[in-house]
Amino acid sequence: MPKPLLLDLSHTSHTRARTGVQRVCRALHAALGTQAAAVCFDPYERAWRPLGSVEEQNLAATAPAKGRGARWSLAASLRGRLRRLRKSGDPLSALESPSPAGPPGVVVPEIFSPSVARALPRLFASSTGPRVALFHDALALQFPEYTPRSTVARFPAYLQELLQFDGIAAVSAASKDALRGYWQWLGVSRTPPVVAIPLGLDPAPALKVSRIDAPPTVLCIGSLEGRKNHPALLSACEALWDRGRVFELHLIGLAHPETGAAALRQISALKAKGRPVCYPGPATEQELETAYENAAFTVYPSLAEGFGLPVAESLARGRPCLCRFEGALGEIARGGGCLDLGAAGTEEIAAAIDGLLTSPARLQALQKEAGERRFRTWPQYVTDLLGWMGTLPHHP
Repeated sequence: MPKPLLLDLSHTSHTRARTGVQRVCRALHAALGTQAAAVCFDPYERAWRPLGSVEEQNLAATAPAKGRGARWSLAASLRGRLRRLRKSGDPLSALESPSPAGPPGVVVPEIFSPSVARALPRLFASSTGPRVALFHDALALQFPEYTPRSTVARFPAYLQELLQFDGIAAVSAASKDALRGYWQWLGVSRTPPVVAIPLGLDPAPALKVSRIDAPPTVLCIGSLEGRKNHPALLSACEALWDRGRVFELHLIGLAHPETGAAALRQISALKAKGRPVCYPGPATEQELETAYENAAFTVYPSLAEGFGLPVAESLARGRPCLCRFEGALGEIARGGGCLDLGAAGTEEIAAAIDGLLTSPARLQALQKEAGERRFRTWPQYVTDLLGWMGTLPHHP
């Protein structure tokens, strides 16, 4: 029987973090189902192999993680070293597609590490189908001042390594243009085709129309990191509280220890003043749904995104969102249910929040717009992705 589609989850299968890329990887894994075999590069075995039970449990975990890094247990490292010493052959050789019509090929949805990059030729050799990578964004180069230094240093090599794929599925038109523009700037003459295939969403529960009586809750979901612009949001809320506005700010997301430190300090200072700001850190899926249920609207002050899942997910639940209308965020926002934050400075954010707090009619109109929005599902995304992969070259 033919080999199945190989889905590289080297990082996601070793972390329980649910930041944007990890959520995409988990959703893609679930939507592909038996059409794909999830694999990882084992640095201790120095080989590609199918996922083990612990790694599958990591993919299915719903509890929030305290960090986003990949972690290998001592037992996993010992097992890998033992398999390497036994030299038992290619661990992927026994994989078979459950259906003769199963699509061959390789999909790499993660922002892979240097060690994975060096091992990609061996993964490619295990499949006759096209080799495709998802491309999320080039924000490490566009906003280096808001990005961890290690990511900025790594990114040019990563963008060069993408040239070895047969095709790149960008998550938005903005990300597609950023990647193609970078390669053009480098003077690369031969590049793989790059298409924009917007991400899917999980089915959204039918939420009741949010209450607009006092005190309303303003919700912000997203990792606390530099480009997400939380300090401007917090300053805007403090200015509104100083004016006597009555509302609660609820923040949810994993904080980056380097670029999210300023926002964490600001949250602590506001709490010390008795301001109504709640930050529990990351949350489970059920806790996220409860937060959406209780929110009057959401605010996503990010300066730039590759896609903008929190905006789409807010709209899919009938909750208006305040965000920028530039780049990938604009691709989502212009369909209705959003209010433009402009440059997303403190004054712009404060004015936008204040406008909805003081105008129930405007809020209700945006709620109606949000409730009419429709987004593609993950199964629809998979159909589009596999259909496009079928147009790419196969390998003997």
